[in-house]
Amino acid sequence: MSHPARPITLVTGGSRGIGAATCLRLAADGHDIALAYVQDEAAAEETAAAVRASGARCLVVRADTSQEADVDRLFDTATAGLGPLTGLVNNAGVTGRLSRLADATTEDLRRVVDVNLFGTLLCCRRAARDMTANGGGAIVNISSGAATLGSPGEYVHYAASKAAVDTLTLGLSKELGPDGIRVNGVAPGLTDTDMHATMGDPDRPARMAPEIPLRRACAPAEIAAAVAWLLSADASYTTGTVLRVAGGR
Repeated sequence: MSHPARPITLVTGGSRGIGAATCLRLAADGHDIALAYVQDEAAAEETAAAVRASGARCLVVRADTSQEADVDRLFDTATAGLGPLTGLVNNAGVTGRLSRLADATTEDLRRVVDVNLFGTLLCCRRAARDMTANGGGAIVNISSGAATLGSPGEYVHYAASKAAVDTLTLGLSKELGPDGIRVNGVAPGLTDTDMHATMGDPDRPARMAPEIPLRRACAPAEIAAAVAWLLSADASYTTGTVLRVAGGR
C-alpha cells in the first residue's frame, strides 16, 4: 500500500532507548519508519512491531553506521522499501566505559569517534545527496549535553565527539539550507536508558538526579518529542539549532 503523503524517516540506533522512543513518536505523528540497528535484533523487531501497530510502515535494517558500505546499503534498502526519505535522525551512538581519558582504551576512543562522528558524517553525506535530488528534507542529529559540559572523569572523548556533531549541525545547516534541507540537533541531558548499564554504571541516573535543576533524569519520550517537533512543519523556519533537553543542567 502506498502512502505518498506520509513522511518517511530513517532512525539510526532505533532499537532501544531514545531511538526506539523516537520511532514510536514519529509513527504516532504519521511517519513511516526505517529503523536501523547494529546488534539487538530482538529489540529492533519489538520496536518495529509497536510502530506497525500504530498504523505506520516500518522497515528494519541491520547496519553499522561507521561503515560506508553499510550506510549506502541502509539508505538504498530504506528507499527501495519505503520510498524517498524525507527525514533522518542520527541517533546511533556509543560512550565506551566510564573513565578518565588517561585510562580509556584506544579501542574505546576509536569506536566512539567512528560511530558518533564518522558515522554521523557518512549518514549526513548520503542524506544530503538524496534529499537534494528529491527536493529537500530534514535531518536531526542527536548530540549530548556533555558537548558543553566536557564530562571530566567520565567520558571526555564522548563529549568531544558530540561537540563535533554540534559543529557539523551548524555548518551543514548553512550548506544545505539553499537546497531546502533543514539540519538541527537535540542535546539530551541525563536520560534514563540502558546506556548507563552498558558503560558500567547502571545507578547513574538516580545518583546524578540531585545535580539537575529539575531533580530527575529525562525520559526517552521527552527527547523523542523534541526530535518530532524539529522534523515537523511547526519547525519549518528552524535550522542550525541544537535544542538542549537537559532539565536545566
